[in-house]
Amino acid sequence: MKNYIRQNYIDRIKPFINKQLIKVLTGQRRVGKSYILSQLVDIIKEQEPESNIIFIDKEAFEFDFLKSYIDLYNYIKTKSSASKNYIFIDEIQEISEFQKALRSLLSENIYDIYCTGSNAYTLSGDLATLLGGRYIEFRIHSLSFSEFIQFHQLENNTETLNRYLKYGGLPFLIHLPNDEKTIFEYLKNIYNSIFFKDIVSRYQLKNVSFLTDLTKFTAENCGSLFSARKISQYLKSQQIKASPEVIINYLSYLENAFFIHRVKRTDIEGKKIFEIGEKLYFDDIGLRNSIIGYRKTDIGKIMENAVYLHLLINEWSVTVGFSNQLEVDFVATKNGEKMYIQVAYLLQNNSTIEREFGNLLAIEDNYKKIVITMDKLEQGNSYKGISIINLKEFLSDEI
Repeated sequence: MKNYIRQNYIDRIKPFINKQLIKVLTGQRRVGKSYILSQLVDIIKEQEPESNIIFIDKEAFEFDFLKSYIDLYNYIKTKSSASKNYIFIDEIQEISEFQKALRSLLSENIYDIYCTGSNAYTLSGDLATLLGGRYIEFRIHSLSFSEFIQFHQLENNTETLNRYLKYGGLPFLIHLPNDEKTIFEYLKNIYNSIFFKDIVSRYQLKNVSFLTDLTKFTAENCGSLFSARKISQYLKSQQIKASPEVIINYLSYLENAFFIHRVKRTDIEGKKIFEIGEKLYFDDIGLRNSIIGYRKTDIGKIMENAVYLHLLINEWSVTVGFSNQLEVDFVATKNGEKMYIQVAYLLQNNSTIEREFGNLLAIEDNYKKIVITMDKLEQGNSYKGISIINLKEFLSDEI
């Protein structure tokens, strides 16, 4: 939808237009970074019709000749005016030592620089080394549920929610028919692109079959507590040998490609971060489902993933809570506020209610406590002071 503005991101970036900071939009491939970049170009053109804009798309063959920072610097200089220039570079990690060119251009005070990237290690490591304090990062995700509704012009109902939980929020889905085979074929193609281009090729991995097995394991166990040692033991039982160190490295490659998120456990009372035991979630639910297929029996895992992403998109810091052998799915903090969240598919029996609510009731502070479910609820439902919210309502609200 050409005219749809991803207002949440635009509002965060706009205050930094014409500021001497490099604006870096990071995120997984195909989440819409290029789309936001083009919208920023439109905003600048509207504000300054005569502005000199230099746009470089490293995924286009036209710019294939830009291999190194020297190529980048020389090209930009040939396209520059003597006064203000706006530089936009899409997928900048494809240019070797790009940060050297950016540092030099920034120092000339006639460039306002924006770029996107799909590799956390390359961007954060290299930029922090040479541009510490001179860049600001904006993490871009695929469409939130609210964006999904607006983007596809759908009703906010259970059918739309189920579609979102099945296919995820990659923006290009709007160009495809609402057909399961077609959509999953597209999602598998994106998964393969990330898998081979951003992981296998970038890190020159030889054991591709192991990475495949590990990614499948991650999809199967999304939202479950794990440790590298436990994964190693499980894979060994499947006749797949890998040390915990190798597993940690491979997971970091998936994380650097913004494909998965690793969520640490914290002690609720003492605020201690546990070194062992964390959960894994995917940056796009549809891509997770494309790996192992969409199964209704996985709805609890998919719900957790959706709640985690919603918190992340709304800029909450998230950990898994742990206290006195009791686990809380999410402890979310932002601006001095805190929320404790449990996710339960249905609250159908006493044991489920006791587990989900009991863990929250055991926490003695007065921060907000929520149980998120797929149950149909009347507005204002609560249990012993704990709010009960339907997943559709939770994902529809900014928090």
